[in-house]
Amino acid sequence: MRYLSFLLFAVMLFSCEKNDIEFLSYGDYRAELQINDSLVIPFTFNVKDANTLTVFNAEEEIYVNEIAYRNDSVFINMPVFEAQLIAKIKNQELNGHFVIKGKNRVVPFTAKKNATRFDVNKKAEANISGNWETVFSPDSNEDSYIAKGIFKQTGSKVTGTFLTETGDYRYLEGVVYGNQLKLSTFDGAHAFLFTGTVTDTTISGTFYSGKHWKEPFIAKRNAHYKLPNANKLTFLKKGYESLAFSFPDAKGNNISLTNVRFKNKVVLVQIMGTWCPNCLDESKYFAEFYQLNKDKGLEIVALAFEYAKTREQAFANITRLKDNVGITYPILLAQTGTTSKQRAQEKLPMLNHVLSYPTTIFIDKKGKVRKIHTGFNGPATGEKFVSFKKDFNVFVQKLLSEE
Repeated sequence: MRYLSFLLFAVMLFSCEKNDIEFLSYGDYRAELQINDSLVIPFTFNVKDANTLTVFNAEEEIYVNEIAYRNDSVFINMPVFEAQLIAKIKNQELNGHFVIKGKNRVVPFTAKKNATRFDVNKKAEANISGNWETVFSPDSNEDSYIAKGIFKQTGSKVTGTFLTETGDYRYLEGVVYGNQLKLSTFDGAHAFLFTGTVTDTTISGTFYSGKHWKEPFIAKRNAHYKLPNANKLTFLKKGYESLAFSFPDAKGNNISLTNVRFKNKVVLVQIMGTWCPNCLDESKYFAEFYQLNKDKGLEIVALAFEYAKTREQAFANITRLKDNVGITYPILLAQTGTTSKQRAQEKLPMLNHVLSYPTTIFIDKKGKVRKIHTGFNGPATGEKFVSFKKDFNVFVQKLLSEE
């Protein structure tokens, strides 16, 4: 933490030595986050004007409009998440760091004019379009988990994602050159890199999350592979039919399901965190769905499990999320100082476990839990997301139609 404080102080001190303000120049940039001596996580963005830019990941576009300048330095606040790109500007190039203060993470960051994410110097020797049965950390009893890769490849260019039991790994974009695969994404708070050796039927590689985590993975082509049913992973313990909690809102009022707001209503309880990318995808969907159905007897309440160390900072993050996404349903603060799933389950002891952020609990008008959905596979999953929205709407409308 002392290193992070020193870094921020040094940036501001150095910036004060100059009087001329440098601004971002317009155009396309290729950025790099340096995760070790030989590897970077690349992403691209476009500067429209000095105060707005757009980050690109395959079909995803992330609009950024919180940009400040201090002499020769730029401070780019990423939307929703508590993260910044801080860099000096010189000759249309950026040199600095990607900083997540609350997690004490600092990653070297550079950017220069270029629209290309990955350079390709060899023709692709394989085409990985299709479905892939995947295991991450295959040799570990504790850390091993399954996933499903879904990819589309045209020439050397690849897009797609990995679906897990708890969510997806965002919009991945990359290339196959020779027998090598590289995929990356940057969503404003999370930076992922997947590298691997490929054939038409196998992928063997490594997954990097920033510079703080890496693990191996293996995948084999399997057109019929399916992950376990997300509606059966989390459930109420024997003897329970309902959910109970009492957590504060931003005004300090403790809210529970006995509140008159929820009486005789269908209620969706969202277990989430403002730091969680899959939760953000789900929150965007829920915010829109709520506006369309709140007059039909639907309520949504979110329970936020935050790594922020104080209630004040946690609620500041919650308010920022609500403002950015347009959330009008309540978000209660369930936990601060940790995102431990075990600690979360202790707050909701009627659940067998909290396996994932997010998790959604469907409650009927009589207060009975009717379904629990673990994880959220968002728009990066394509047809899976379309299918999810259809099933979700059908089930909620069924609950709303009941007496």
